[in-house]
Amino acid sequence: MSYNLLKGKRGIIFGALDENSIAWKTAERAHEEGASFVLTNAPVALRMGTINTLAEKTNSEVIPADATKVEDLEHLIEKSQEILGGKIDFVLHSIGMSINVRKGKHYTDQNYDWTHKGLDVSAMSFHKLMQTLYKKEAMNEWGSIVALTYMAAQRVFPDYNDMADNKAFLESIARSFGYFFGKDKKVRVNTISQSPTPTSAGQGVKGFTGFMNYAEKMSPLGNATALECADYTITLFSDLTKKVTLQNLFHDGGFSNMGVSQDIMEAMEK
Repeated sequence: MSYNLLKGKRGIIFGALDENSIAWKTAERAHEEGASFVLTNAPVALRMGTINTLAEKTNSEVIPADATKVEDLEHLIEKSQEILGGKIDFVLHSIGMSINVRKGKHYTDQNYDWTHKGLDVSAMSFHKLMQTLYKKEAMNEWGSIVALTYMAAQRVFPDYNDMADNKAFLESIARSFGYFFGKDKKVRVNTISQSPTPTSAGQGVKGFTGFMNYAEKMSPLGNATALECADYTITLFSDLTKKVTLQNLFHDGGFSNMGVSQDIMEAMEK
Protein backbone atom coordinates (compact mmCIF):
# COMPACT_ATOMS: atom_id res chain seq x y z
CA MET A 1 0.00 0.00 0.00
CA SER A 2 1.29 3.44 -0.94
CA TYR A 3 0.75 6.64 1.06
CA ASN A 4 2.77 9.00 -1.19
CA LEU A 5 5.09 9.61 1.76
CA LEU A 6 8.03 10.46 -0.51
CA LYS A 7 6.22 12.17 -3.36
CA GLY A 8 8.60 14.61 -5.06
CA LYS A 9 11.61 13.59 -2.96
CA ARG A 10 15.02 12.76 -4.43
CA GLY A 11 17.49 10.28 -3.01
CA ILE A 12 20.59 8.11 -3.27
CA ILE A 13 20.48 4.45 -2.22
CA PHE A 14 23.73 2.57 -1.54
CA GLY A 15 24.11 -1.19 -1.36
CA ALA A 16 21.27 -2.85 -3.29
CA LEU A 17 23.05 -6.08 -4.27
CA ASP A 18 20.10 -8.41 -4.93
CA GLU A 19 16.46 -8.87 -4.02
CA ASN A 20 17.38 -10.08 -0.51
CA SER A 21 19.06 -6.74 0.30
CA ILE A 22 17.40 -4.28 2.65
CA ALA A 23 18.57 -1.54 0.27
CA TRP A 24 16.79 -3.32 -2.60
CA LYS A 25 13.53 -3.50 -0.62
CA THR A 26 13.94 0.15 0.40
CA ALA A 27 14.36 1.18 -3.23
CA GLU A 28 11.18 -0.69 -4.19
CA ARG A 29 9.25 0.94 -1.35
CA ALA A 30 10.67 4.41 -2.07
CA HIS A 31 9.54 4.05 -5.67
CA GLU A 32 6.07 3.02 -4.52
CA GLU A 33 5.94 6.07 -2.24
CA GLY A 34 6.67 8.46 -5.11
CA ALA A 35 10.41 9.10 -4.77
CA SER A 36 12.97 9.37 -7.54
CA PHE A 37 16.49 8.21 -6.77
CA VAL A 38 19.84 7.00 -7.99
CA LEU A 39 21.15 3.54 -7.15
CA THR A 40 24.84 3.04 -6.42
CA ASN A 41 27.28 0.36 -5.37
CA ALA A 42 30.96 -0.45 -5.77
CA PRO A 43 31.89 -1.62 -9.28
CA VAL A 44 32.73 -5.14 -8.02
CA ALA A 45 29.34 -5.39 -6.26
CA LEU A 46 27.59 -4.23 -9.41
CA ARG A 47 29.20 -7.10 -11.30
CA MET A 48 28.15 -9.61 -8.62
CA GLY A 49 24.57 -8.44 -8.22
CA THR A 50 21.47 -7.82 -10.32
CA ILE A 51 20.98 -4.11 -9.70
CA ASN A 52 20.04 -3.35 -13.31
CA THR A 53 16.83 -5.32 -12.79
CA LEU A 54 15.99 -3.06 -9.85
CA ALA A 55 16.88 0.05 -11.86
CA GLU A 56 14.45 -0.94 -14.60
CA LYS A 57 11.72 -1.72 -12.09
CA THR A 58 12.08 1.62 -10.28
CA ASN A 59 12.94 3.75 -13.32
CA SER A 60 16.30 4.63 -11.74
CA GLU A 61 19.82 5.16 -13.00
CA VAL A 62 22.81 3.28 -11.63
CA ILE A 63 26.04 5.17 -10.89
CA PRO A 64 29.06 3.03 -9.88
CA ALA A 65 30.95 4.45 -6.91
CA ASP A 66 33.52 3.15 -4.47
CA ALA A 67 32.31 4.70 -1.22
CA THR A 68 35.85 4.62 0.22
CA LYS A 69 37.04 7.08 -2.47
CA VAL A 70 36.09 10.73 -2.02
CA GLU A 71 36.48 11.45 -5.73
CA ASP A 72 33.92 8.72 -6.53
CA LEU A 73 31.52 10.16 -3.96
CA GLU A 74 31.95 13.67 -5.36
CA HIS A 75 31.14 12.45 -8.86
CA LEU A 76 28.18 10.43 -7.56
CA ILE A 77 26.66 13.38 -5.71
CA GLU A 78 27.17 15.81 -8.58
CA LYS A 79 25.77 13.37 -11.14
CA SER A 80 22.82 12.45 -8.91
CA GLN A 81 21.73 16.06 -8.56
CA GLU A 82 22.07 16.49 -12.32
CA ILE A 83 19.95 13.39 -13.05
CA LEU A 84 17.34 14.05 -10.38
CA GLY A 85 17.06 17.77 -11.03
CA GLY A 86 17.97 19.19 -7.64
CA LYS A 87 19.33 18.66 -4.17
CA ILE A 88 18.99 15.38 -2.28
CA ASP A 89 16.26 14.65 0.29
CA PHE A 90 17.32 11.21 1.52
CA VAL A 91 20.31 8.87 1.53
CA LEU A 92 20.57 5.23 2.58
CA HIS A 93 24.00 3.84 3.55
CA SER A 94 23.68 0.05 3.45
CA ILE A 95 27.32 -0.96 3.11
CA GLY A 96 29.24 -3.48 5.19
CA MET A 97 32.09 -5.90 4.61
CA SER A 98 34.63 -7.87 6.62
CA ILE A 99 37.38 -9.80 4.88
CA ASN A 100 38.26 -11.40 8.22
CA VAL A 101 34.73 -12.82 8.41
CA ARG A 102 34.77 -13.86 4.76
CA LYS A 103 38.14 -15.61 5.11
CA GLY A 104 37.32 -17.25 8.44
CA LYS A 105 39.89 -15.32 10.51
CA HIS A 106 39.01 -15.42 14.21
CA TYR A 107 38.63 -12.14 16.14
CA THR A 108 41.74 -13.03 18.19
CA ASP A 109 43.81 -13.65 15.05
CA GLN A 110 42.97 -10.80 12.69
CA ASN A 111 44.77 -9.81 9.55
CA TYR A 112 45.02 -6.08 10.25
CA ASP A 113 45.22 -5.08 6.60
CA TRP A 114 41.83 -6.76 6.18
CA THR A 115 40.59 -5.10 9.38
CA HIS A 116 41.49 -1.65 8.06
CA LYS A 117 39.82 -2.39 4.73
CA GLY A 118 36.63 -3.53 6.45
CA LEU A 119 36.60 -0.46 8.69
CA ASP A 120 37.04 1.81 5.68
CA VAL A 121 34.23 0.15 3.70
CA SER A 122 31.78 -0.34 6.57
CA ALA A 123 32.22 2.81 8.65
CA MET A 124 34.67 5.41 7.33
CA SER A 125 32.72 5.40 4.07
CA PHE A 126 29.79 6.85 6.02
CA HIS A 127 31.91 9.76 7.25
CA LYS A 128 33.31 10.33 3.76
CA LEU A 129 29.80 10.27 2.31
CA MET A 130 28.41 12.75 4.81
CA GLN A 131 31.44 15.03 4.62
CA THR A 132 31.06 15.16 0.83
CA LEU A 133 27.33 15.86 1.05
CA TYR A 134 28.00 18.50 3.72
CA LYS A 135 30.75 20.32 1.84
CA LYS A 136 28.84 20.30 -1.43
CA GLU A 137 25.66 21.49 0.33
CA ALA A 138 23.91 18.72 -1.57
CA MET A 139 21.14 17.99 0.97
CA ASN A 140 17.84 19.84 1.17
CA GLU A 141 16.79 21.18 4.56
CA TRP A 142 14.91 18.55 6.59
CA GLY A 143 16.57 15.85 4.54
CA SER A 144 17.30 12.45 6.10
CA ILE A 145 20.40 10.23 6.11
CA VAL A 146 20.06 6.65 7.38
CA ALA A 147 22.69 3.93 7.88
CA LEU A 148 22.01 0.29 8.74
CA THR A 149 23.66 -1.29 11.76
CA TYR A 150 23.36 -4.27 14.10
CA MET A 151 23.15 -4.79 17.83
CA ALA A 152 26.60 -6.41 17.98
CA ALA A 153 27.81 -2.79 18.17
CA GLN A 154 26.64 -2.83 21.81
CA ARG A 155 26.72 -6.47 22.87
CA VAL A 156 28.99 -9.44 22.30
CA PHE A 157 28.17 -11.72 19.36
CA PRO A 158 31.43 -13.70 19.05
CA ASP A 159 31.15 -14.72 15.41
CA TYR A 160 30.24 -11.23 14.22
CA ASN A 161 33.96 -10.58 14.53
CA ASP A 162 35.35 -7.16 13.53
CA MET A 163 32.01 -6.19 11.98
CA ALA A 164 30.89 -5.44 15.54
CA ASP A 165 33.66 -2.82 15.83
CA ASN A 166 32.79 -1.44 12.40
CA LYS A 167 29.15 -0.99 13.38
CA ALA A 168 30.07 0.65 16.70
CA PHE A 169 32.23 3.16 14.78
CA LEU A 170 29.42 3.70 12.26
CA GLU A 171 26.94 4.54 15.02
CA SER A 172 29.37 7.00 16.60
CA ILE A 173 29.93 8.73 13.25
CA ALA A 174 26.15 9.07 12.84
CA ARG A 175 25.87 10.88 16.18
CA SER A 176 28.94 13.06 15.78
CA PHE A 177 28.38 14.14 12.18
CA GLY A 178 24.64 14.21 12.75
CA TYR A 179 25.10 17.03 15.25
CA PHE A 180 26.78 19.26 12.66
CA PHE A 181 24.39 18.27 9.87
CA GLY A 182 21.45 19.11 12.11
CA LYS A 183 22.81 22.36 13.51
CA ASP A 184 24.21 23.73 10.25
CA LYS A 185 21.99 22.22 7.53
CA LYS A 186 18.77 21.07 9.25
CA VAL A 187 19.44 17.52 8.09
CA ARG A 188 18.78 14.51 10.32
CA VAL A 189 21.05 11.47 10.68
CA ASN A 190 20.03 8.15 12.23
CA THR A 191 21.00 4.48 12.28
CA ILE A 192 18.61 1.54 12.25
CA SER A 193 19.72 -1.47 14.28
CA GLN A 194 17.98 -4.28 12.42
CA SER A 195 17.22 -7.88 13.38
CA PRO A 196 19.53 -10.50 11.87
CA THR A 197 18.33 -10.63 8.27
CA PRO A 198 19.15 -13.31 5.65
CA THR A 199 20.84 -10.98 3.17
CA SER A 200 23.83 -12.08 1.10
CA ALA A 201 26.15 -10.25 3.52
CA GLY A 202 24.42 -11.50 6.68
CA GLN A 203 24.52 -15.13 5.65
CA GLY A 204 28.31 -14.88 5.35
CA VAL A 205 28.61 -14.67 9.15
CA LYS A 206 29.52 -17.96 10.85
CA GLY A 207 26.59 -19.43 12.76
CA PHE A 208 24.09 -17.07 11.11
CA THR A 209 21.21 -19.55 11.22
CA GLY A 210 21.73 -19.92 14.97
CA PHE A 211 21.69 -16.11 15.29
CA MET A 212 18.40 -15.97 13.43
CA ASN A 213 16.71 -18.72 15.40
CA TYR A 214 17.87 -17.39 18.78
CA ALA A 215 16.70 -13.85 17.99
CA GLU A 216 13.36 -15.17 16.77
CA LYS A 217 12.79 -16.98 20.06
CA MET A 218 13.96 -14.00 22.14
CA SER A 219 11.89 -11.34 20.40
CA PRO A 220 8.24 -10.86 21.48
CA LEU A 221 7.28 -9.90 17.92
CA GLY A 222 9.82 -12.12 16.16
CA ASN A 223 12.57 -10.95 13.81
CA ALA A 224 11.92 -7.98 11.54
CA THR A 225 12.17 -8.83 7.85
CA ALA A 226 14.08 -6.89 5.18
CA LEU A 227 10.79 -5.52 3.84
CA GLU A 228 9.69 -4.40 7.30
CA CYS A 229 13.05 -2.65 7.74
CA ALA A 230 12.48 -0.95 4.39
CA ASP A 231 9.08 0.27 5.59
CA TYR A 232 10.67 1.72 8.73
CA THR A 233 13.39 3.38 6.67
CA ILE A 234 10.73 5.03 4.49
CA THR A 235 9.17 6.64 7.59
CA LEU A 236 12.58 8.10 8.47
CA PHE A 237 12.91 9.52 4.95
CA SER A 238 9.45 11.06 5.19
CA ASP A 239 8.38 14.39 6.69
CA LEU A 240 6.66 12.52 9.54
CA THR A 241 9.98 12.19 11.43
CA LYS A 242 11.50 15.65 10.96
CA LYS A 243 12.72 15.96 14.56
CA VAL A 244 14.17 12.46 14.89
CA THR A 245 17.96 12.64 14.72
CA LEU A 246 21.17 11.30 16.36
CA GLN A 247 19.27 8.11 17.22
CA ASN A 248 20.21 4.46 16.99
CA LEU A 249 16.76 3.02 16.40
CA PHE A 250 16.22 -0.65 17.23
CA HIS A 251 14.05 -2.44 14.70
CA ASP A 252 14.24 -5.94 16.09
CA GLY A 253 10.87 -7.14 17.38
CA GLY A 254 11.83 -6.16 20.93
CA PHE A 255 15.03 -8.23 21.11
CA SER A 256 17.17 -5.35 22.37
CA ASN A 257 15.23 -5.01 25.63
CA MET A 258 14.96 -8.70 26.42
CA GLY A 259 16.83 -10.56 29.13
CA VAL A 260 15.39 -14.01 28.52
CA SER A 261 12.19 -15.30 26.95
CA GLN A 262 9.86 -18.15 27.84
CA ASP A 263 10.75 -19.88 24.56
CA ILE A 264 14.46 -19.82 25.41
CA MET A 265 13.79 -21.04 28.96
CA GLU A 266 11.73 -23.95 27.67
CA ALA A 267 14.39 -24.83 25.09
CA MET A 268 17.09 -24.89 27.81
CA GLU A 269 15.01 -27.19 30.04
CA LYS A 270 14.65 -29.90 27.39
